[in-house]
Amino acid sequence: MNPKNTWLWFVVAAMLAALIFIFQHWFNAPANVPNAILPGLQPQTVTSVQIIPNGALEIHADRADGSWLLSKPISYPAQSAAIETLLAALQKLAPAKISAAELREHTNSETEFGFDNPQFSIAIEAGGRRWQLLVGNMTAPGDQVYLRVVGADGAFVADADWLKLIPRSAGDWRSTALVDAAQNDFDSIILTNGANIELHRDATNHLWFMTRPLQARANNDLITGALQQLQAARATQFVTDDANADLTSFGLQPADLDLWLGHGTNFSDGLHTGKDAANDPAQIYAKREGWSAIVTTARENFAPWHGAVNDFRDPYLFELTAPAAEIEVLGENDFTLQRQGTNGWQIAGEKFPVDAESVQQFIKTLAGLRVADFVKDVATAPDLEAYGLSPKPARQIILRSAIGDSNAVIAQLDFAAQTNGIFVRRADEDFIYSITPEDYVRLPDAGWEFRDRQIWNFSAGDVAQITLHQGSRTRTMVRNGPGRWSLAAGSGIITGKYIEDTTTALGNLAAFAWVGRNVTATEENGFNTNNLQIIFELKNGEKYSVDFGREFPKWQTALASVTLDGERWAFLFPPGLYQFVLSYLTIPANVP
Repeated sequence: MNPKNTWLWFVVAAMLAALIFIFQHWFNAPANVPNAILPGLQPQTVTSVQIIPNGALEIHADRADGSWLLSKPISYPAQSAAIETLLAALQKLAPAKISAAELREHTNSETEFGFDNPQFSIAIEAGGRRWQLLVGNMTAPGDQVYLRVVGADGAFVADADWLKLIPRSAGDWRSTALVDAAQNDFDSIILTNGANIELHRDATNHLWFMTRPLQARANNDLITGALQQLQAARATQFVTDDANADLTSFGLQPADLDLWLGHGTNFSDGLHTGKDAANDPAQIYAKREGWSAIVTTARENFAPWHGAVNDFRDPYLFELTAPAAEIEVLGENDFTLQRQGTNGWQIAGEKFPVDAESVQQFIKTLAGLRVADFVKDVATAPDLEAYGLSPKPARQIILRSAIGDSNAVIAQLDFAAQTNGIFVRRADEDFIYSITPEDYVRLPDAGWEFRDRQIWNFSAGDVAQITLHQGSRTRTMVRNGPGRWSLAAGSGIITGKYIEDTTTALGNLAAFAWVGRNVTATEENGFNTNNLQIIFELKNGEKYSVDFGREFPKWQTALASVTLDGERWAFLFPPGLYQFVLSYLTIPANVP
């Protein structure tokens, strides 16, 4: 045989095996349950279920558009899960067969087995097929039941556990949901609660926005939470199904609240709520649009929808829809932060390293700025000038998704600090907002505030000696080895362990927070020769020094200053480390 032909046959065989596998697993209908009482029943294809309980009204439900609806004895949405559970149980039901011959041995089998007056008659339709099942008497022990399929020979006996899935009345299958469970992705809302509000969700960024009574960004957290709460809301009682009921007496005409939910311009679900239910202020009357039933439900289910117009507006100044690559701050001290690589940042025109964590905190602060008040909805040029936002705001912050790209603006915020408030305006909106002074002071004034807080880095083993200056007094401590320190050559040993530990911590000194750049000795910051100065002299001849200034007893720390890149930088000293300095690196008062 030709090797090429052999290989070809192997390929064909493999393809056939793959096709058989796919056909069996994806295209074949599920295999019938062996000895099933309703052979061929597939719950997902069922379109109609009829239940006739003995001595009660017929219950009829039909599947439409993926949901089940009751048509008898009332017209109302049904509990789809309850119907599907019963159908699944019937599909799996495989009882023991009682042959026609065995039935003939009983002189009055119809009465004996209960088929002349069955507990239930169940009729199921799927496509062109129809099954009818009669549920007869219980067996003598009471744990099994007799069954007959109309049109089939013989009868059956089966365990009776599944009987609890059969509804005794329409109420057992009646949906208590107030919103169609299949409709869980609404993107359009019309709300009448004293105000007329219309909301839509953007198909691209999935954010909600308001179109009526004004065009504005919407409160995504409130709307999402309110929709989730509405999806979980349930009717606690069905008060009446009378289509001619007096809606006015229930506060439903006019309604206290009208809520329409839909997709685009198709509003598929409508809800109306009225006054408090009788004798229970925690419950209110409600009605689903298109259905006559009046129900009661928990008042709290609709609490979010009773908000004022501004409650549905976005409480934040902007949504960070893309990672910021550049942040330009214009004001008294202009600076521009620019992203480097994945997590790094630099300040344009500056050489000092930038603390990436501080930049991320700045972005987080900006994204978390909340609106304290909606001051003006339509701001004219005179309004902007009156609120200090024109011709030049006190501060302007621009976030861009690309460095130097004026078309890549994520958000532009203009700030004005006046005696009557802190006012803000977005460049892409006509509104004037206000924020709290507490939020405003959290915004940085200058680029130097973002300097990397790491000041220096050396180990205690690198240190040759430490010199302390405090007023006219000086003290020098020499390191003689690990944990061994002396005041000077031949002047005795001092407690070295704690000095060693403090030196180790100071070798990794980082600012708790930067306070100023190019600071001078003023009374306000307390830097003078009477305060402590610590000088570390390393074995390689390098020297590092830190000066201490004004103390803050409340925070158990003080101002300190160091020289970096030829400039004097002031910072807040780490509180815990400052306590070690006071204990082990100061000159005792009784030392001359």
